[in-house]
Formats: sequence, C-alpha cells, structure tokens
Amino acid sequence: MTTVSSPASRLRWAFADGWTLIGRELLRLRQEPGQIIAALSFPVIMVVLFGYVFGSAIQVPGGGDYREFLLPGLFAMVTFTTVQGVMGRMANDVSLGVMDRFKSMPMARLAVPFGHTGADFVSGVLLLAAMAGTGLLVGWQPHLGLLPTVEAFLLLLLMRYALSWVGVYVGLVAKNEQMVTQLAVLFLPVTMLSNAFVPTDGMPTWLRVVAEWNPVSALTAACRELFGNPGLAASPDRSWPMAHPVMAVLIWSAVLLLVLAPLSLRAYSRRGR
Repeated sequence: MTTVSSPASRLRWAFADGWTLIGRELLRLRQEPGQIIAALSFPVIMVVLFGYVFGSAIQVPGGGDYREFLLPGLFAMVTFTTVQGVMGRMANDVSLGVMDRFKSMPMARLAVPFGHTGADFVSGVLLLAAMAGTGLLVGWQPHLGLLPTVEAFLLLLLMRYALSWVGVYVGLVAKNEQMVTQLAVLFLPVTMLSNAFVPTDGMPTWLRVVAEWNPVSALTAACRELFGNPGLAASPDRSWPMAHPVMAVLIWSAVLLLVLAPLSLRAYSRRGR
C-alpha cells in the first residue's frame, strides 16, 4: 500500500482519488439518461403547475408577477432535493458492497464522500443552468445586474454542496435503500413549509415563525433579494433570517459543512467494522 507521509501529500492524494470518483459518478449518470431527463423535466413541470395553474390565485407582496416570485423558490427547492439524490446513491453503493471494495483499496478516506458530493455539485451547475433557461422563457429575469445574479447562483451552489454532505451521512448510516426511500418523504414538508411558493404573511404566527426560520425560506429570500424579484416583506417584525437572508444562508451552509463533513468521514471509516 502506498505510504503518504506529509499532510500536503495526503491532501493531494485525497483530491486525486476524489476526482477519479467524481468521474465515476458522472459516468454513471451518463449511463442512466432517465435520471437526467427526470431532473431537467421537474423544474419545467413545477413552473407550469405553480406559475400558470395556481399563480392567478396567489397575491405577491407589494405586487409583481407570480412567476418572478416563484422561480427563486423553485431554485431553493431543487437545491434542497439534492439530499435525496446523494443519500440514495450512497446507500446504493453501500448495499451493493461497493463501499467495502473501496475500503479494501489504497484509497484516501476522504475520496469516496468527496466523489459523491463533487459529482452532485457538477450536476447542480447543469441543473441550475437548465432552470434559469426555463425561467427566462416564462418571463423570469434578474433585475440587479451581473454581480448580484452571480452571487445568487453561488449561494445556491454553496448550499447544495453543504446539503450533499447531509445526503452522504444519511446514506451511510441508513441500513438499506428502503429506509432511504422512506426518509426521502420527510424532506417534502421541509421544502413546502417555507416562503418558496406562498408568502408567509397569511400564516398563523407560530407557523410563520417556523417557516421563516426554515433554511429553504432563507435561501429563497436571499435569491429574491439578489435577483431583485418581488416577495420580500417590508414589515419591521420580520425574523432575523428574513431580514438578513444572505448571511443566514452563509451561516446555515457553514454549520452543515462543519458538522456533517466530519460525521460523514467518521461514518465511512466505521462502515463495515
């Protein structure tokens, strides 16, 4: 087995192995075009369903077009669904014995989680590009210029990468793919109980507090702020995440990375002991 002594050498070793596994995950996606088609079709269906079917019945705070209100919420919702995809692929590798094979090879411990999260990041870039193109076709557009628009997409990708570590950890600790499928259902209420599709102003006070402290709401509000889209409440009693959504997203992302990345590495190291 190769001996790697210095921290710098171990880091280069981990990244080299990680890039190899990123290529493996991307190749697997290319061999399963149904997953790519489903992922790209989802935002189109959601825009049609919510934007054209429900849009006329929902009032946007301060006025404005509902589809412009909706698209940042869809960006956030699709970002959070990354957890389901990563934990499913991770659990699949565990159940098929792929993880045991990797652990028997002279491979850096960080490489496998890094490969799964890195591949999801790359696919996330493509998905956001497809969603943005769909949004432009239905009338959505950013209004504050190039720099805030780029910042919004970088926030989405940062949160997606942080959430992918949640998927890695859950996929490793889950006993099988069936459990992962059952857990995936729990993520739907998290995305729906937010400001992604409807304003929180009309909610009961207790429910509004829960919705506004939901990280989905913070990400949605941050995108609306940076894109210049309608939907930001002007009331002085806004919760802290709604008053400072960009900072809230950065804090949520940092906490998830600092907590879940070490937990994922520990879970991977203990797997099969």
